[in-house]
Amino acid sequence: MELSKKLQQLPPQFFASLVQKVGAAVAQGRDVINLGQGNPDQPTPPHIVKALQDAAENPITHKYSPFRGISELKEAAANYYKREYNVDIDPSTEVAILFGTKSGLVELPLAVLNPGDLMLLPDPGYPDYLSGVVMADVQYETLPLVAENNFLPDYSKLSEEIKKRAKLMYMNYPNNPTGATADLEFFNETVAFAKENNIAVSHDFAYGAIGFNGQKPVSFLQAEGAKDVGIEMYTMSKTYNMAGWRVGFAVGNTQMIEALNLIQDHMFVSLFPAVQHAAAAALNENQVCVDALVDRYENRRNVFINACNRIGWHAEAPKGSFFAWLPVPAGYTSQSFTDKLLEEADVAVASGNGFGEYGEGYIRVGLLVDEERLEEAVERIGKLGIF
Repeated sequence: MELSKKLQQLPPQFFASLVQKVGAAVAQGRDVINLGQGNPDQPTPPHIVKALQDAAENPITHKYSPFRGISELKEAAANYYKREYNVDIDPSTEVAILFGTKSGLVELPLAVLNPGDLMLLPDPGYPDYLSGVVMADVQYETLPLVAENNFLPDYSKLSEEIKKRAKLMYMNYPNNPTGATADLEFFNETVAFAKENNIAVSHDFAYGAIGFNGQKPVSFLQAEGAKDVGIEMYTMSKTYNMAGWRVGFAVGNTQMIEALNLIQDHMFVSLFPAVQHAAAAALNENQVCVDALVDRYENRRNVFINACNRIGWHAEAPKGSFFAWLPVPAGYTSQSFTDKLLEEADVAVASGNGFGEYGEGYIRVGLLVDEERLEEAVERIGKLGIF
């Protein structure tokens, strides 16, 4: 039996290729320092695990969840946004529970666009945004993110035709892969742009808790009128090291939330209720574990960037996320430099071109190993004599 044409059109899984290369090197007995991943290396905090255990022991959680998730988690999401961002969310109409935000990002074009419609995607950007494009049979144009504009899109450079045709736009700050952040002024500009051109907005807030230098990342929903035009997707994966739990949520515009809920009504019966109870505990209870995690990532960032500077590899320190975005030295493409690091230094990084056309000339480093291994990785690279 052949795959459907739809599945044949899906883009290659960029990270699957990276994992395969690293796995082959490790199988040869090589000590690879893997900085190419985006998988949190710390365990889920114990109080969240305990909440799951307690909930799983209750037979009521062994039954089907309500189609649209349990009210406890939706109320926790609303409480979280009020406490952290002073944003009012109606848990009954402005929250959609997601199987991780990746599912929401892929589902949204199916839920709000028609075949042939146009959406706008950041470049460089999370590769799986393209999966939603193919699944919904829509078209897309890119919003270039360049260093000269602090890796923010410049809406003035879009043609009138594109602005007229576009119906949905994705954003992501703190940004993967660049580590850039956005301020309230930019989000206010985005709301005005969206209203003027009748474009819906989805902000991927996956790294919303991870900001450095004492700067808390801004929520898109803090911009005045943001809920009129869009939603924000928040995952538990990064804030609470719950990547394998596959739980997140979307909040904001009631029509977009209803669209997500409706498509999920037909695809799922929500997720394991015990996981939802644990996610609610994570959002509601003491956030000391989050503060400690951010401190850990900031310290790793500082150690890594300082080590890079010592070997002459100069890059701007990321302002958020747990990624560093570094320029490739002269004479190399992103892929050739990535291959050289793995082959000659046993250091794995993610090639920038895997994130889009404007990722060429960069590599992405995940700050997801301890400081000692980060320094060792840079020392290995330094011995190549490139810088």
